[in-house]
Amino acid sequence: MLIFIDDSGDPGFKLEKGSSAVFVIVMVIFKDNLIAEETALRIKKLRRELGFRDEYEFKFNKCHRDLRIKFLQSIRKYNFDIRAIVVIKEKIFSLTLRSSKEKFYNFIVRNLLSYYEDEFFDKATVKIDGRASKILRKDFDHYLRKMINSPKKKRIGKIKHINSKSDMLIQLADMAAGSIRRSYDVQKTDSKDYLAIIKERTSIWEFK
Repeated sequence: MLIFIDDSGDPGFKLEKGSSAVFVIVMVIFKDNLIAEETALRIKKLRRELGFRDEYEFKFNKCHRDLRIKFLQSIRKYNFDIRAIVVIKEKIFSLTLRSSKEKFYNFIVRNLLSYYEDEFFDKATVKIDGRASKILRKDFDHYLRKMINSPKKKRIGKIKHINSKSDMLIQLADMAAGSIRRSYDVQKTDSKDYLAIIKERTSIWEFK
Protein backbone atom coordinates (compact mmCIF):
# COMPACT_ATOMS: atom_id res chain seq x y z
CA MET A 1 0.00 0.00 0.00
CA LEU A 2 1.25 3.45 -0.95
CA ILE A 3 0.11 6.73 0.60
CA PHE A 4 1.07 10.15 -0.79
CA ILE A 5 0.52 13.19 1.42
CA ASP A 6 0.47 16.89 0.60
CA ASP A 7 -1.34 19.98 1.81
CA SER A 8 -2.93 23.23 0.70
CA GLY A 9 -2.94 26.46 2.62
CA ASP A 10 -0.45 27.08 5.40
CA PRO A 11 -0.21 25.89 9.01
CA GLY A 12 0.08 29.39 10.46
CA PHE A 13 -2.55 31.21 12.53
CA LYS A 14 -1.75 34.84 11.76
CA LEU A 15 -5.03 35.18 9.92
CA GLU A 16 -4.98 38.96 10.07
CA LYS A 17 -1.55 38.95 8.35
CA GLY A 18 -2.35 36.66 5.45
CA SER A 19 -2.40 33.11 6.79
CA SER A 20 -4.97 30.97 5.01
CA ALA A 21 -8.35 30.65 6.72
CA VAL A 22 -8.53 26.98 5.74
CA PHE A 23 -5.82 24.30 5.85
CA VAL A 24 -6.18 21.00 4.02
CA ILE A 25 -4.10 17.84 4.17
CA VAL A 26 -4.75 15.07 1.68
CA MET A 27 -3.58 11.52 1.34
CA VAL A 28 -3.86 9.72 -1.97
CA ILE A 29 -4.00 5.98 -1.37
CA PHE A 30 -3.05 3.24 -3.82
CA LYS A 31 -3.68 -0.39 -2.87
CA ASP A 32 -1.86 -1.64 -5.98
CA ASN A 33 1.69 -0.56 -6.86
CA LEU A 34 1.11 -1.24 -10.56
CA ILE A 35 -1.85 1.16 -10.65
CA ALA A 36 0.29 3.76 -8.89
CA GLU A 37 2.93 3.37 -11.59
CA GLU A 38 0.32 3.61 -14.35
CA THR A 39 -1.15 6.77 -12.81
CA ALA A 40 2.28 8.38 -12.52
CA LEU A 41 3.00 7.48 -16.14
CA ARG A 42 -0.28 9.05 -17.26
CA ILE A 43 0.71 12.31 -15.55
CA LYS A 44 4.07 12.23 -17.31
CA LYS A 45 2.32 11.66 -20.63
CA LEU A 46 -0.02 14.57 -19.95
CA ARG A 47 2.98 16.78 -19.28
CA ARG A 48 4.43 15.80 -22.65
CA GLU A 49 1.09 16.18 -24.45
CA LEU A 50 0.87 19.74 -23.17
CA GLY A 51 4.37 20.52 -24.39
CA PHE A 52 5.88 21.05 -20.96
CA ARG A 53 9.49 20.27 -20.12
CA ASP A 54 10.28 17.13 -18.13
CA GLU A 55 11.12 19.34 -15.15
CA TYR A 56 7.64 20.89 -15.09
CA GLU A 57 5.77 20.38 -11.80
CA PHE A 58 2.00 20.33 -11.61
CA LYS A 59 1.00 22.53 -8.67
CA PHE A 60 -2.56 23.66 -8.12
CA ASN A 61 -1.66 27.25 -7.26
CA LYS A 62 0.46 27.63 -10.40
CA CYS A 63 -2.06 26.16 -12.84
CA HIS A 64 -4.92 27.93 -14.58
CA ARG A 65 -8.45 26.55 -14.54
CA ASP A 66 -8.32 24.60 -17.81
CA LEU A 67 -5.03 22.94 -16.87
CA ARG A 68 -6.38 21.88 -13.48
CA ILE A 69 -9.40 20.32 -15.16
CA LYS A 70 -7.28 18.52 -17.77
CA PHE A 71 -5.05 17.11 -15.05
CA LEU A 72 -7.89 15.82 -12.90
CA GLN A 73 -9.80 14.37 -15.83
CA SER A 74 -6.68 12.55 -17.05
CA ILE A 75 -6.29 10.56 -13.82
CA ARG A 76 -9.90 10.09 -12.68
CA LYS A 77 -10.22 6.62 -14.24
CA TYR A 78 -7.42 5.08 -12.14
CA ASN A 79 -8.20 3.18 -8.97
CA PHE A 80 -7.04 5.23 -6.01
CA ASP A 81 -8.71 6.88 -3.02
CA ILE A 82 -8.47 10.43 -1.71
CA ARG A 83 -8.91 11.07 1.99
CA ALA A 84 -8.71 14.59 3.37
CA ILE A 85 -8.88 16.55 6.58
CA VAL A 86 -10.05 20.16 6.39
CA VAL A 87 -9.23 22.58 9.20
CA ILE A 88 -11.18 25.83 9.48
CA LYS A 89 -8.71 27.67 11.65
CA GLU A 90 -11.14 29.92 13.47
CA LYS A 91 -12.52 26.76 15.09
CA ILE A 92 -9.14 25.81 16.59
CA PHE A 93 -8.77 27.15 20.14
CA SER A 94 -5.75 25.18 21.43
CA LEU A 95 -2.94 27.62 22.24
CA THR A 96 -0.39 24.86 21.69
CA LEU A 97 -1.57 24.18 18.16
CA ARG A 98 -1.99 27.86 17.32
CA SER A 99 1.51 28.76 18.53
CA SER A 100 3.54 26.07 16.72
CA LYS A 101 3.29 25.32 13.01
CA GLU A 102 5.20 22.06 13.43
CA LYS A 103 3.03 20.76 16.27
CA PHE A 104 -0.12 21.78 14.44
CA TYR A 105 1.02 20.10 11.21
CA ASN A 106 2.10 16.88 12.94
CA PHE A 107 -1.12 16.74 14.94
CA ILE A 108 -3.33 17.16 11.86
CA VAL A 109 -1.43 14.55 9.82
CA ARG A 110 -1.68 12.12 12.71
CA ASN A 111 -5.42 12.73 12.98
CA LEU A 112 -5.87 12.19 9.25
CA LEU A 113 -4.05 8.88 9.37
CA SER A 114 -5.83 7.78 12.55
CA TYR A 115 -9.27 8.69 11.27
CA TYR A 116 -8.97 6.41 8.24
CA GLU A 117 -6.54 3.79 9.55
CA ASP A 118 -9.03 0.93 9.87
CA GLU A 119 -10.17 1.51 6.31
CA PHE A 120 -6.79 1.09 4.65
CA PHE A 121 -3.64 0.72 6.66
CA ASP A 122 -1.37 -2.29 6.91
CA LYS A 123 2.39 -1.65 6.78
CA ALA A 124 1.78 1.26 4.45
CA THR A 125 4.61 3.19 2.82
CA VAL A 126 3.96 6.88 3.39
CA LYS A 127 5.50 9.42 1.00
CA ILE A 128 5.22 13.07 1.91
CA ASP A 129 6.37 16.31 0.34
CA GLY A 130 9.82 16.75 1.86
CA ARG A 131 10.11 20.48 2.48
CA ALA A 132 11.02 20.27 6.16
CA SER A 133 14.56 20.19 7.55
CA LYS A 134 16.15 16.85 8.41
CA ILE A 135 15.64 17.45 12.13
CA LEU A 136 11.94 18.18 11.67
CA ARG A 137 11.59 15.13 9.42
CA LYS A 138 13.00 12.86 12.11
CA ASP A 139 10.68 14.37 14.71
CA PHE A 140 7.74 13.94 12.34
CA ASP A 141 8.60 10.30 11.57
CA HIS A 142 9.06 9.41 15.24
CA TYR A 143 5.83 11.15 16.19
CA LEU A 144 3.77 9.38 13.53
CA ARG A 145 5.11 5.91 14.28
CA LYS A 146 4.61 6.43 18.01
CA MET A 147 1.03 7.60 17.56
CA ILE A 148 -0.15 5.27 14.77
CA ASN A 149 1.72 1.99 15.23
CA SER A 150 1.27 -0.37 18.15
CA PRO A 151 2.95 -3.61 19.31
CA LYS A 152 0.05 -5.53 17.76
CA LYS A 153 -0.35 -3.60 14.53
CA LYS A 154 2.25 -1.95 12.31
CA ARG A 155 0.03 0.35 10.29
CA ILE A 156 2.89 2.48 8.96
CA GLY A 157 6.03 0.92 7.55
CA LYS A 158 8.37 3.26 5.69
CA ILE A 159 8.07 7.04 5.73
CA LYS A 160 9.79 8.81 2.84
CA HIS A 161 10.20 12.55 2.37
CA ILE A 162 10.08 13.17 -1.37
CA ASN A 163 10.94 16.08 -3.64
CA SER A 164 7.60 16.88 -5.26
CA LYS A 165 9.31 18.00 -8.47
CA SER A 166 10.33 14.42 -9.20
CA ASP A 167 7.26 12.57 -7.93
CA MET A 168 4.09 12.62 -10.01
CA LEU A 169 1.92 11.22 -7.25
CA ILE A 170 2.93 13.87 -4.73
CA GLN A 171 1.87 16.30 -7.45
CA LEU A 172 -1.44 14.45 -7.65
CA ALA A 173 -1.86 14.90 -3.88
CA ASP A 174 -1.11 18.62 -4.29
CA MET A 175 -3.76 18.98 -7.00
CA ALA A 176 -6.31 17.10 -4.89
CA ALA A 177 -5.56 19.21 -1.81
CA GLY A 178 -5.84 22.41 -3.83
CA SER A 179 -9.13 21.28 -5.34
CA ILE A 180 -10.60 20.63 -1.91
CA ARG A 181 -9.42 23.91 -0.41
CA ARG A 182 -10.75 25.84 -3.41
CA SER A 183 -14.17 24.29 -2.77
CA TYR A 184 -14.24 26.23 0.54
CA ASP A 185 -13.50 29.53 -1.20
CA VAL A 186 -17.06 30.19 -2.31
CA GLN A 187 -16.21 33.67 -3.62
CA LYS A 188 -14.17 32.10 -6.41
CA THR A 189 -16.15 31.38 -9.58
CA ASP A 190 -14.37 28.01 -9.97
CA SER A 191 -14.85 26.91 -6.35
CA LYS A 192 -16.89 23.80 -7.24
CA ASP A 193 -15.26 22.89 -10.57
CA TYR A 194 -12.38 20.69 -9.45
CA LEU A 195 -13.75 18.69 -6.55
CA ALA A 196 -16.68 17.67 -8.76
CA ILE A 197 -14.27 15.72 -10.99
CA ILE A 198 -12.77 13.63 -8.18
CA LYS A 199 -15.66 13.67 -5.72
CA GLU A 200 -16.67 10.03 -6.24
CA ARG A 201 -13.33 8.81 -4.88
CA THR A 202 -12.94 11.48 -2.20
CA SER A 203 -13.87 11.49 1.49
CA ILE A 204 -13.51 14.74 3.46
CA TRP A 205 -13.43 15.08 7.24
CA GLU A 206 -13.92 18.59 8.55
CA PHE A 207 -11.88 18.72 11.73
CA LYS A 208 -13.48 20.24 14.82
